[in-house]
Amino acid sequence: MSGVVRLSIIDPNEATRNELKNMLIGVDMVWLEAECSRYEFFTEVVSQTQPDIALISLDANPEMALSLIAQVTRDLPSCNVIVVSSSQEGSLILKAMRNGAKEFLGFPLVLEDFLSALNRIQITSGKSEGEHNAPRSSQVITVAGVSGGVGCTSLAINLACCLASHERNSVAVIDLDLALGDTDVWLDIIPDYTIQDVAENIARLDYSLLKRSLTKHACGAFLLPRPVQMDMSMQITTEVLRRIIALLRATFTHLVIDVSKSYNSLDLAAMELSDTVLLTAQLDLPCLRNVVRLSQYFDTNEHIAEKIKVVMNRLGLEDTQISVNKALETIGREIFCQIPNDYATMVESRNNGIPLVMQAPKAKLTRTIMGLAGSVSGEAVASQDDSVSRKKKSLFGFLNHSK
Repeated sequence: MSGVVRLSIIDPNEATRNELKNMLIGVDMVWLEAECSRYEFFTEVVSQTQPDIALISLDANPEMALSLIAQVTRDLPSCNVIVVSSSQEGSLILKAMRNGAKEFLGFPLVLEDFLSALNRIQITSGKSEGEHNAPRSSQVITVAGVSGGVGCTSLAINLACCLASHERNSVAVIDLDLALGDTDVWLDIIPDYTIQDVAENIARLDYSLLKRSLTKHACGAFLLPRPVQMDMSMQITTEVLRRIIALLRATFTHLVIDVSKSYNSLDLAAMELSDTVLLTAQLDLPCLRNVVRLSQYFDTNEHIAEKIKVVMNRLGLEDTQISVNKALETIGREIFCQIPNDYATMVESRNNGIPLVMQAPKAKLTRTIMGLAGSVSGEAVASQDDSVSRKKKSLFGFLNHSK
């Protein structure tokens, strides 16, 4: 079963509910949306959270639970019900299935049985019943640099903010440069929580805790910044990072990751989990040499090689003597995007802590990054200025028809 499955649990028994929750938290593809301890409140929880799966335990009160199955199935047909019970009585299983349950599993729940049930639900529901039956997935974009100072963070932040300007998108940014990351500076944010807080609480991380750990910018993008203190003893494992990314994928349509220049295990794990890796460079000899070097390295990793897209930043610098054609010849691969140099606009944006899409929506630089956002997301992303323009055209469109 592909993507991430959003799941809500109802079990009045705290001990068995915690046992279910602890098992499911360890499954990367499962996002625990909500847990509930009262049968009578669960329909409201489901209507608010809109999960893909409702996991209903029968044992506390089989009669109420059976009624709840029918109510959830009727009120939210896009939600698939999985029933869990220590009883395997035939009549109970039959009643649950007649009331709308898709699967009936034994308790204690066996992980392999649960995963098989998810796969069967995916196969039997299919696309014809509507997109709501498919687990929600997200696009992960990693911005990596071939050298320091090539503009990775500025690109990551402004790309995320451009994506967030689309009303259908929800966007989060992870700063994975744990030592010297400065995404918070670019957005003029003083965070309450960082990736360190999330990592330290990964075992009990749920929807509400994750949301509280992110800081929202006025443009709509959410930020998970690097740790406040430079503590070299603090370790985030690749397993923890994979879990964080999986949970964020379940919540946001787009996840942008700004990695460090060290290409350590965390950076590589993020790149492996990404849909697109924007390898950012400039038109100078050290950068072009590193593009070739890194490309050769990534070609040995099947999980990264096909995701690499080269972005040339700051085109038009006065002191550059290397043409785009020469760069193409040198690196031996296509340049996915060419971003023009506009030092004054970019520095003003950074110093004010205001992203380009808000600071300078009409600038060529902003429009180029807007185009890049559209290219990597597979859909057009309009600037705020364009949106206003379309509204004006729509508002006065009748004038054209009256002529």
